[in-house]
Amino acid sequence: MWLYLAVFVGLYYLLHWYRERQVLSHLRDRYVFITGCDSGFGKLLARQLDARGLRVLAACLTEKGAELLRDQTSDRLETVTLDVTKTESIAAAAQWVKERVGDRGLWGLVNNAGISLPTAPNEFLTKQDFVTILDVNLLGVIDVTLSLLPLVRKAKGRVVNVSSICGRVSLFGGGYCISKYGVEAFSDSLRRELSYFGVKVAMIEPGYFKTAVTSKERFLKSFLEVWDRSSPEVKQIYGEKFVASYKKSAEQMEQTCTQDLSLVTNCMEHALIACHPRTRYSAGWDAKLLYLPMSYMPTFLVDAIIYWGSPSPAKAL
Repeated sequence: MWLYLAVFVGLYYLLHWYRERQVLSHLRDRYVFITGCDSGFGKLLARQLDARGLRVLAACLTEKGAELLRDQTSDRLETVTLDVTKTESIAAAAQWVKERVGDRGLWGLVNNAGISLPTAPNEFLTKQDFVTILDVNLLGVIDVTLSLLPLVRKAKGRVVNVSSICGRVSLFGGGYCISKYGVEAFSDSLRRELSYFGVKVAMIEPGYFKTAVTSKERFLKSFLEVWDRSSPEVKQIYGEKFVASYKKSAEQMEQTCTQDLSLVTNCMEHALIACHPRTRYSAGWDAKLLYLPMSYMPTFLVDAIIYWGSPSPAKAL
């Protein structure tokens, strides 16, 4: 009995291993459009896919970012400036992509552009603070996807959306976690709708990695600006000790950030070139061992874990 079970499990994992390693052919004929290529995951992925031989169309927020990327890649890679919060910028980029891919269509769309600030307890923030993040991380993803969908459908290609472990577990206030929950929901509905046309949709759910999004310096600067403009009542309720603890937590978090960004870009690459891509990819030890299990735990237990690692307001009960 146990022998048969062991053989069955062994065969299952052997088949899984074999399927995971099957890669598409004719990669040099496939175009991939990536947003947010100025730095971080987007920049590394653009370089990685270019080295693989794919035709990379890299969207950068600034011309300086585009120039730096071109200096580090082959002549095959092309760049365009794109602000995902502006529909006219997206429309222009979509037309630019259409002119390049022609009748082939667009094999891969990677929605990578994202921001994380301002992040703070919800009561510190204004509606505009939430809008700032949602415009980039969620509405930008939706607008870019809808604009390029006809080209992806023509190629029976792939859509890869960069979510986060914060799309599974809401760890802090502000628009970031909300935006990533939204990306998860959008991706789920999109996957089901596009499956009828041979298009596959994958989500990348990284843990904490050392990028501009997790920069301690930028986070603390933004947090202190939000704190300084808060009302006297909020400052009294939370207290200066809370601010000091929050700053200390940010410094400790940076020390735990994974520095090997290829753990994420390898997942993105697999989602684009594998014959059998996964629906979700968890990247980083913290995502696999901590946050992914937390997303399946009872709510009271998740709350207890988050309370344990969070600072308490001065007027807490």
